[in-house]
Amino acid sequence: MQRHDVQWPAEARAAAGYAVLAALLALLVDAAGTGLTTPRAMAWTGLAAALFVILLPPRVSVAPGLLTVRGPTCTRTVHTDALVSFRWPIDVSERVSLRDEHGTRAELDLRLLLANPPLWLQLEADARTSQDLGTLPNDSPCLDRLARRIDAETAHTVFRVSQLE
Repeated sequence: MQRHDVQWPAEARAAAGYAVLAALLALLVDAAGTGLTTPRAMAWTGLAAALFVILLPPRVSVAPGLLTVRGPTCTRTVHTDALVSFRWPIDVSERVSLRDEHGTRAELDLRLLLANPPLWLQLEADARTSQDLGTLPNDSPCLDRLARRIDAETAHTVFRVSQLE
């Protein structure tokens, strides 16, 4: 069963809204100022399209054994049941980096995993399968550290929603 990022549609709409708003404001200010010309209108529209591409988040889906990240320029599919690397560096970016035995790499934002428990559960199960099969080292501390972090965040969210905190 394939699972998708549940927040992606709202984030894509927000990216489109910001791009349209930026284009409208730029066109309005330019028209009120020196007068809007066709080349400048095309330039503002192009800049708004570039803003949309920059703001559009990658679309992430997980199926048993596969993680697919669709960005604006490429699609990467990582075999999560054949991982050779699972990294979560301790830095401000908080991005999880995955690499399978075929050399395919993908990066995920930690917030995506926190907001989508089914994605995380499938990814963790597949990473544990990789450990059992011997492709991912069992002494990889990142997987256990990330599991503890996501469990703690989930528990904190449950306490906050139930007003027990």
